[in-house]
Formats: sequence, structure tokens, C-alpha cells
Amino acid sequence: MNNNKHYKKLILIDLDGVLNEYKGDYKKDYIHPPKPDTETFLKELSQNYEIKIFTTRNKLLTSKWLIENGFDGYVSDVTNIKEKGAYLFIDDRCINSNGDYGKLKNEIENFKIYKNQL
Repeated sequence: MNNNKHYKKLILIDLDGVLNEYKGDYKKDYIHPPKPDTETFLKELSQNYEIKIFTTRNKLLTSKWLIENGFDGYVSDVTNIKEKGAYLFIDDRCINSNGDYGKLKNEIENFKIYKNQL
């Protein structure tokens, strides 16, 4: 445990489909507009957590999008690396593993992409 009063747990947040209006129509040089209330979400979360954007998109393009939308003050970095020590990952295409492979296999077979997607 870190006894530093200023220590914040790290949360990695996916960009497409979580913070923006992406619906599966990927364009290499274009990032969709943010979802409503994205700034409020990031602002509130950043008070207690360190936030990094976890994306395979170009880091410079993503950073520019963050700045243009006024989100750069809430985010410490953009990364494509699953960082050691990350407390939580937020993504629209994920399943939480609970250690039961039978249940996990069933969840994989019945997985539905978040309704705003495809």
C-alpha cells in the first residue's frame, strides 16, 4: 500500500465507444466527437484517480483530440500498453474474468457489443 496522500490509483480508459461516439466506423485519421457528459465524467473521476487513455490509436491524434475537447487536464497520458499496477480498465468490449472458465466461455459465446455499437 502506498502511504503517499497524493497517490491515486490508475484507471486505463478506452477511447472509441467509451469516451466518444464511435459506432464501429473506424477511420484512421478521425476521432468521433465525445459522448455527452464526457467532461463531467473525466473531471469527477480525475479527482480520485489517475486517468490514462488506453487505445491503439495514434498517440498524437488522440492527444490532439483530448486538447481540442478540453479533456487534457484530466488525463495524465495516452498509452497502448496494459500498464503494470493499473487498478481498473474501462472498455466497451470486455468481459470480467471470475476464474470460472465454463461461465467465461458462456459469456464469450453470448457476448453482445454495447448497444451504441454496430
